[in-house]
Amino acid sequence: MTDIEEGRPLPETPELAHREARAAGALGVLMVLAGIVVLIDAARLRDSDETLGPAAAPTLLGILLAVIGGALAFQSRHFLRTAQGPKRNLWRLAALVVVLIAFALLLPIMGYVVSSAGLFVGAALLLGAPHPARVLAYGWTLAIVVFLVFDVLIGLSLPTGPWGF
Repeated sequence: MTDIEEGRPLPETPELAHREARAAGALGVLMVLAGIVVLIDAARLRDSDETLGPAAAPTLLGILLAVIGGALAFQSRHFLRTAQGPKRNLWRLAALVVVLIAFALLLPIMGYVVSSAGLFVGAALLLGAPHPARVLAYGWTLAIVVFLVFDVLIGLSLPTGPWGF
């Protein structure tokens, strides 16, 4: 938030900081759970004689999700213990859950690149990322890079939409 007249950032209120810490903690827990699910699914993939088999990328992704999510949850828990905050406001968490559900529903219809770009952009904006135009560019770039890594380098196909990507 900025002061419109002078262009200076407004000071962060304790209520806003508390809400952001709760949202970050909830996202961290969701990331840990997603990391566990990804690791379980990666363990079920068929073995391969190749150095980097089909489970290499999902295993790495699951580990990164769990570690970063755990760190985020720990950091927000520490903040919530030290700060006195207002009553609970979980609208961001609800919005993030809606974005995740929309991703899951749109994935088979729109394909990986479009649905994951929407997920990345939506999550970043809900978590307060500045510069929406940059967030949009970063979200699309990340989705395309991940698609190319899986499709070209690893040889695993991700869901394609009506555009073939």
